[in-house]
Amino acid sequence: FVVMQKNVVLDQNLISSIKSNIKENASPKHVPSKIIAVGDVPKTRSGKIAELAVREIVHGNSIENSSALSNPESLANFMELDELDY
Repeated sequence: FVVMQKNVVLDQNLISSIKSNIKENASPKHVPSKIIAVGDVPKTRSGKIAELAVREIVHGNSIENSSALSNPESLANFMELDELDY
C-alpha cells in the first residue's frame, strides 16, 4: 500500500519503478505482487504504522482496539478493495 503525494497518480510506470527500486535496494523476495494506492494508513498514537490492523481489516476481521489508533478512520481505506480480489 502506498499513500500518494498530491497530484501524483499511481500508474503502471510508477508501479514498475517502485517494484524495480524494491528489487534493487532490498531483494526480489520483497517485491509485492500488487501495489495499491490508499488515502492514508492507520498509525498508532506514537506514529508507528499499524500493520496488524491493516491485515485484520483486509481479511474481513474487525479491530478490537481501534481507539489505540491516531487515525482509526483510515481503516476504511482497506475495506473491500477490488484490487485484492484474486
